[in-house]
Amino acid sequence: MSDTIPLQHPPATALVTGAHGFLAGFIIATLRRRGWRVIRAVRSRPRCADERHCDFVHHDVIDWAALLDGVDAVVNVAGILRETRGQRFAAIHHSGPLALANACVEHGVRDFVQISALGNPADGEFIASKHRFDSALSALPLRAVVLRPSIVYAPDGSYGGTSLLRALAAMPIAVPLPGAGAWAIQPLCTDDLGTLVAAALQGEQRGVFDVGCAEAMSLRDYLLQWRKWLRISGTRTLSTPIWAVNLGVAIGERVAAGPMGQTMWRMLKRGNVCPPDAHARLLSAFGTAPRALATVLAEHPSQVQDRWQAQLYLLAPVLRIAAVLLCLLSAWAGLATPAVQIEALAAESLLAEVQPVAWARFAGAVDLVMALWLGSGWRLRWAVASTLLLVLCYTLVFGVLLPAQWLDPLGGLAKNLLLLPALAVLWVLSDRR
Repeated sequence: MSDTIPLQHPPATALVTGAHGFLAGFIIATLRRRGWRVIRAVRSRPRCADERHCDFVHHDVIDWAALLDGVDAVVNVAGILRETRGQRFAAIHHSGPLALANACVEHGVRDFVQISALGNPADGEFIASKHRFDSALSALPLRAVVLRPSIVYAPDGSYGGTSLLRALAAMPIAVPLPGAGAWAIQPLCTDDLGTLVAAALQGEQRGVFDVGCAEAMSLRDYLLQWRKWLRISGTRTLSTPIWAVNLGVAIGERVAAGPMGQTMWRMLKRGNVCPPDAHARLLSAFGTAPRALATVLAEHPSQVQDRWQAQLYLLAPVLRIAAVLLCLLSAWAGLATPAVQIEALAAESLLAEVQPVAWARFAGAVDLVMALWLGSGWRLRWAVASTLLLVLCYTLVFGVLLPAQWLDPLGGLAKNLLLLPALAVLWVLSDRR
C-alpha cells in the first residue's frame, strides 16, 4: 500500500482518541506525514501541547466544547482487550464514543472514522460492544466511516497478541501451534491501516468496511512467514492440544493476565476473515487496500533487536515466576530456620554482634511481602526494582558481615552476581505498554 496518496484540501485538524495506544501511534504518524495537525486525546493528564484529556469512563463530565475546539475530524482508536474494575467494554467501546459522536454533531464536526474490529458479536463483549457503537454511529448525521480490521501487525513493533504470535514464531526447534494452526486470518499492516484512515478522511465515503489483506492465510503460514523474517531457521511445527490452549486462556482470563483473552481465542478459532468482496470494496472506495504479509515483510528487513524482542517475550513471565519463588524460599529460610542454626552460621563474624536471629526473621517477612507484591502484578516495575534493590542490599550487607559466604561451595552470595542482572532484565521486560 502506498503512502503517497495526495491529500486534497484536507481539514486542518484531526482529533485521535486512544492516542497512547499501539494502533493510534501509527495512524497519527501517517496523518502527520499527510499534512494533518493532530490532537491526541489521552486518558492521563495532558503532558504535551498536542494532548487533550478524554476519558470515556467519565464521559459524562467531559467538556466536549473544549475537546473539539478547532477540530475538523475525529478518529476513534480507543479500546481495551480485557475489562478491569475501572474500565468496562460498555463505557470504552459504546457509551463513551457515542457521547463523543453526539458532541461532534452538536459542535459541527462532520467527519468521524471509527476503528472497530472484525469478528462475530457472539464471540464476546469486546466485539459486541464495538459493533453496537458502529451501528449507533452510522445512524447519526455524520460522514462516518467504520473500519473493521482483522489482525493488525507492524514490522517495527508489536503489542499484546501480535507480540505473542511473534514469540511463538521465534521458539527454538519448532513453532508451537494450537491444534494444526489451520485457522484462517487476513492480517494487515499498521501502515496500511493508517493510509486507509487518511483516505477515509479526505473523501466522501461512508459506511462499514471490513479490512484485511487480499487473500486469507492460515495461522501456521502466518507464523512461519514471521519466523523466516526473523531469520530463524527451520519450519518444523509442534501441535499443541486444544484443551491445553483452552485451559491456558481460561486461566489468563480468570486472573486478568496474558496477551490473549477468551474473545480473541474464539475469534481465532472461528476464523478472522473478511467477506469475499471486502478487498475490492476498499479499492473502489479508497483507492488503496492492505498489502500481503510477504510484501510488507520484504520491504522491512528484520534486525537483531526484532529477534531479541520475540525471543525474550515469553521469558519475562518465566523470570517473574522465578523471582517470586526466590522470594518465597528466602522468606521460608528467614522465618523457619531454627535460631540455633542462624546463630551458628553467624558465629565468629560481624553478624553475630547485631542480633542475627531478629534480622533473619525481619528479612524473611520482607521477602514474603516482596513475593506477594511480585505475584500480584501491581505496579510490577516498582516491585521488580524493589526486589533488585533488596537483593543488592543483601549482597552488600552479607558480603561484609559474612564474607565467608562468597566462597561457599554451593554458591552462596556468588549466585547474586548472576541474579542481579537477571532482575535488571526482568525490570526492562516488565514495561509492556
